[in-house]
This record gives sequence, structure tokens and C-alpha cells, in this order.
Amino acid sequence: MSSLRPSPITPTVDFDRDGVQHGFLRLPYSRDDSAWGSVMIPICVIRNGSGPSALLTGGNHGDEYEGPLALYDLARTLDPKQVSGTVIIVPAMNYPAFRAGTRTSPIDKGNLNRSFPGRPDGTVTEKIADYFQRELLPRADIALDFHSGGKTLDFVPFCAAHIRPDKELEAKGFAAVEAFSAPWSMKMLEIDAVGMFDTAAEEMGKLFITTELGGGGTSRAETVRIARRGVLNVLRHAGIVAGAVEMQPTRWLDMPSGDCFSFAEDDGMIETMIDLGEPVEQGQVLARIHSIGRTGAAPQEIRARMSGLLAARHFPGLVKAGDCTAVVAMLVD
Repeated sequence: MSSLRPSPITPTVDFDRDGVQHGFLRLPYSRDDSAWGSVMIPICVIRNGSGPSALLTGGNHGDEYEGPLALYDLARTLDPKQVSGTVIIVPAMNYPAFRAGTRTSPIDKGNLNRSFPGRPDGTVTEKIADYFQRELLPRADIALDFHSGGKTLDFVPFCAAHIRPDKELEAKGFAAVEAFSAPWSMKMLEIDAVGMFDTAAEEMGKLFITTELGGGGTSRAETVRIARRGVLNVLRHAGIVAGAVEMQPTRWLDMPSGDCFSFAEDDGMIETMIDLGEPVEQGQVLARIHSIGRTGAAPQEIRARMSGLLAARHFPGLVKAGDCTAVVAMLVD
């Protein structure tokens, strides 16, 4: 990447200065209503001497709210005297999408979590990805990226890490997941890992964990509490923030193959037959898709391809062909 031109993003914070700094990642963006305008992405840096560094992010997708709620709060309340090292907080990575309440950017329709490694001379979304790839991820010893289901999915609340070729890093990832102490902990499989923030971090050899905390394009009191407790637990586990980890019971899930996922083959209205967290048997009907174009048509049945429990479901009442309708995960314990 050394041959690439410099990032156009300018931070208004000094990553090497002790104390608390609230500022912006300023990305020039010339547009109809502001010829010399900028996208101003909020950032907070809390540093106290030498020590490990954590990169904490939310709003990678703009319609997911537990992470931003927890991280804006953490930026406001974390006492630097309790910190040994550096905490970099970006509550809304894809800030244009976050402001619009959409999964992708209203500027260029970019899905930030499919845009890595990005380009310094690309679209707005690609420029954001490039800055995280080249400037922020290299500073991190551990990265926590908050997600939930957004407007189209709903999940049982879990923290997750990926199966990795480096088994030492894999074990450290699962230990950090356990420290997060969500009600569920996931050994996660991605169906589309190309261009993901996760992939960028892991290819750098970084310790990376993520979450799925509910969904539906909103938040719940329970899931926000999980996010706030979890991020502090991870910082304590990493030795960056003083204090003991507040361990809570968690149950481990595994997504071992593509059989976890079910997809709609027709448009229609979805009827969920199993609630989140309930047990599932292979062959059981997870959902039915009813035709809305005419009466008298039998619904399409979505059947489980493996046994386990329902970890995620399609959220809106209408589906399109190709939509993910359900995710089944296996109980490890």
C-alpha cells in the first residue's frame, strides 16, 4: 500500500497525546450544497501512557444502534485515569449512512463492510475504508466492531469471533468473546467475507471480535445494556481499563457450514414459525412465504437444513427472492 496516494482524511485528534480528545475524521466532499464541504466523522481518543490499544467501532452499517449508543456513552464517561494505553472510539464509521438511518451510504450506496481495503481516490465509502485500513487498524492490538441486524434481520444477542488458521489468535479471540459476556457467544461463519472490516483486521493478524445484538432497525434496553457492559468487559480483559470483568452466563453457538442459512426463493409475506432462541430440528418448517399476488396459492415452506436453534430471522413482513429468511446455529455446550 506504500505506493498509494495519501488518504484525503485529516484527523483533528492526536493519537499519541495523553488525555481525552473529542474530534473528527474530516473527509473532503464537494457537493451541490457545499463546494468545499466535508464529511465529519466523530472520533474520540482516550490515552494514558504506554500500553495496548483498542479500536472500538459502531455504525459500520447505518441502521444498527446498540454499538453507537454504547460507544457515544463510553466516549463521554470513560475516565482516562482508569486507562493504561489507548482507546480509539468511532461510534459511527459510515457516518453518512448513520445519519440517514440506512445500511449503505446515501452518497454512493457503498456498503462499508464490503469496501475494504478501500481506495484513497475512490468513492466516499472507499475513502473511509482506506483510512481505517491504513491508519486505524495498524494502531490496534484489539478491535471490537459492533453490529446488529439492522432493518432486515433480528438476532439473538451474541458476541462472536471467527475460526482462524492461526489457532493462538483464534483462542485469544474466543477468550475475548467470553469476556464480553453476551447471553450467546458465537463461533462465526461468514457467507460473504470479501471486503469486510473483519477480514481486513484478521489479515493484519489483529485480534478481532464482533457482535450481533438484536435488530429490526432499533434497539432494546436489554441489548444496549449488553453492549455497554460488554465493551467495558473487553477493555478490562485486554488490560486497557482497570477493574474486574463482570462475567455473565453465556452459551456457545457454532455456525459450522452454509447449511445454517435459509433463503427465500419467491417474493411474498413471511410467516415466522419458530421464535428466536427456540430449538430447531432438521427438516422443521422455519417460516412460510405466502403469495400476495393472488389468493389460493399454497405458501412456500422454508425448512431447516440442520438441527440447532434459531439464531436469526428475517425482520420485515415482506420478503424478496434471495433474502435470508433464517439462520440456525448449533449449541456447542
